[in-house]
Amino acid sequence: MSRIGNKTITIPAGVEVTVAAGNEVTVKGPKGTLTRQFNENMQIDVNGNEIKVVRPNDEKHIKQLHGTTRALLHNMVVGVSEGFTRELEVVGIGFRAAVSGNKLTLNVGFSHPVEFEVEEGLKVECPSATEIKVSGIDKQRVGEFAAVVRATKKPEPYKGKGIRYKGEHVRRKEGKTAGKK
Repeated sequence: MSRIGNKTITIPAGVEVTVAAGNEVTVKGPKGTLTRQFNENMQIDVNGNEIKVVRPNDEKHIKQLHGTTRALLHNMVVGVSEGFTRELEVVGIGFRAAVSGNKLTLNVGFSHPVEFEVEEGLKVECPSATEIKVSGIDKQRVGEFAAVVRATKKPEPYKGKGIRYKGEHVRRKEGKTAGKK
């Protein structure tokens, strides 16, 4: 039994959910509009200010889709009402980040600055030279952009230099001389 799939989704005030033919769900809210096509086996019911996802049978792949469909719908509702934010830290001497227009520029120890084009629908800002904030209404796109930026220079285990998520714990290793006496 999918515990996640059986939960109802509460629609906050100011958010409108419509289900079209073929399970195409459109969610409109104060921050924007999201549209997504869901599997036709799932039945999506909108009653007043609640959404319920119902599965037709108990086959394994249907059970898997049940929880996934509900989680994606919930993320759409939260995205258009509150939005999602991912924060990154740039750690290292001389490492810095800057945003100009719709480009994120990173100086992270390479011979050249690394530039990223900020996609439509995402907002990237740098409150300081060592902080990056990625925000938007689509959780997947926000997380994916933050992961691509982090992959530019992952935190290394000896000095901890690199780009990491805010609050991420980086396991540190001892250096070569640590074991010698």
